[in-house]
Formats: sequence, C-alpha cells, structure tokens
Amino acid sequence: MRNELIKIGVIGVGHLGQHHTKHYAALSDASLMGIYDIDTDRAESIARKNNTKAFSSIESLLETVDAVSIVTPTPFHADVAELCIMAKKHVFIEKPITKSLEEADRLLLLAKEKGVLIQVGHIERLNPALLALQPYNVQPKFIEIQRLAPYTARGTDVPVVLDLMIHDIDILLSLVNSPVKTIRASGLSILTDSVDIAHARIRFGNGTVASIMSSRVAKDKVRKIKVFQRDLYATIDLLLGLTEVYKVIGNPDDDPDALITAPFEYDGSERFIAYEKPPVVPEDALQMELMNFIKSIRGQETPIVTGKAGRDALEVAMEIQQLIIQDIH
Repeated sequence: MRNELIKIGVIGVGHLGQHHTKHYAALSDASLMGIYDIDTDRAESIARKNNTKAFSSIESLLETVDAVSIVTPTPFHADVAELCIMAKKHVFIEKPITKSLEEADRLLLLAKEKGVLIQVGHIERLNPALLALQPYNVQPKFIEIQRLAPYTARGTDVPVVLDLMIHDIDILLSLVNSPVKTIRASGLSILTDSVDIAHARIRFGNGTVASIMSSRVAKDKVRKIKVFQRDLYATIDLLLGLTEVYKVIGNPDDDPDALITAPFEYDGSERFIAYEKPPVVPEDALQMELMNFIKSIRGQETPIVTGKAGRDALEVAMEIQQLIIQDIH
C-alpha cells in the first residue's frame, strides 16, 4: 500500500467525527469513501459538506474502505472496532481506546491476528507546546500536571479520569518510559453521579514521581505540565502554546541564545541558569494525527500512539478510577 491512496471512512460524525471527515477529505494520500452515523440526517448533512457518501450501515461502508476512524461514544468503541478489525480494516479509535481493559486486550489480540493497525487518538501528544520540548534530553524525576475545565454536559458519560486525565496519563507514560510501580488516588463527585475531580500520585520503576490533577468543575480552563530533572526545569502551557525551559549550565558560551542569570557557586564550581523559550510552531494536531495514521498504513511511518500505548494509558486510568471509588466508599 506504500504508493496507493488509502480508502478511508468515518464511523460517528458528531462533534469530533465531523472534523475527521473534513481532514480526510483534504488529505492527498487518502480517498474519503464515506461516513456512517446512527443519526442519518446528520450523516447526510456532513456527507454533503464534504462531497462524500453517507452509508446506511457500518457493514456497507466497510465493503468500500481500507481503514476507518471510529469516533463513536466510548461505550461503543469495542463493538464497532471489533466489527472493523474482523473485516481486516485498519482502525483509528478516539481516546479512550475502550471502556474496559478486557475489551482493549481483545482488540489488540484480534488486530495482531488479522494483521491490521490500531491507532489511538490521544491528540495531546501532538500539542505544539509539548513538541517544542523534543530537542531537550528530558529525563524527568518529578512531573506535575493540571487539567481543569468548566463544566459542560458533553463527556459526562464517563468519569473525569477517562474523559480528561487520560490525556495526561498518556503524555506522562511517553515522557517517563518506565513501568508504573505504585499509584495513590483520590477524587470527588460534585455535579454528576460520576467522579468530577481526581488527583493521582504515581511512582515509576525508575524513581520518577508524578502528580496529576483533573477537574471538570473549574472556573477557567487550565492545561499545564511542569517537568523537573537534574539541571533542568520546564513548564509547558498546552492551552496557551507556551514552553519555557530553565537549564543549569557551566559556561554561558554554551548557550549564546539564552538569557543567562548572574553566576552562582555550587559544589565548588561556577554555574549559571539559562532561560530559553523554544519556538512553538502552530500545527493542526488532528490533521497531523490522521496523516500519521494514513502514512502508518502505507508503511511510511509508525503510529504516534499505538493500540498498546492506548491500552496502557487506559490501564493506569482504570486503576486510578478504581482507587477513587474505593476511597469514596
């Protein structure tokens, strides 16, 4: 498939699925064959806007495509993905991969058996402010992450851990790259019957410690990450698109473009703190994700977030959720 157009479809064209449809319609490496949604009027409307076809069933759509985006509500991910994988179609599944670990494991096993890709839509991996940190040798010892949002009815079918915090769990696992050793968690239900505020403290096998907090009962949106390690501190504002890095260096000439503090003595040596503001290049993260999916199918790239990575983020999220439930009761 390296040089062929990938025939693509979208299942679920609600708030996010409509954007999948729009991007696929514009990608030169893909051919948007059609869409399916249980709301037939909406499906017809989105299809007209993107010059494509609204199919009357998932099965009929699958007859025409090589791959699909699954952008249904989370409780339907597993059944829809299983249907697609059984038909030997590559799948892009919006986060979380499934509603349970057992479902995720079943999909991974089935995908391996059928020889197809699973990619998971953890879009924050491609946040430009996070990408700006890539040139640095990030080996965190402590990470603090906050994700707060005002209340909206959308997304309340799942706990805040699976709705918001799972983004940061995925980022955290990619930054630390070490097995989780212990988790402590607490949370509260405020406006819904589910958990609306959650906090977790995670210790990894390599000694790294992380503190993550998510809330969907906040006055303002906040999406911030702070990374601490030997001789480096970085702060990342995912919402504002701002990344700042503070490094301890021995010679100002080593970093001529940075702002340098007055020297200080440490362990018998003269040291300096260099402040850098790496460029944050605005990108459409969803477009990048979907392009990566198409190129991965063609064998030109590998998925940014594999099915296994999506499954691992879900495993940590499910453990945090379970600990909170136990704590509440």
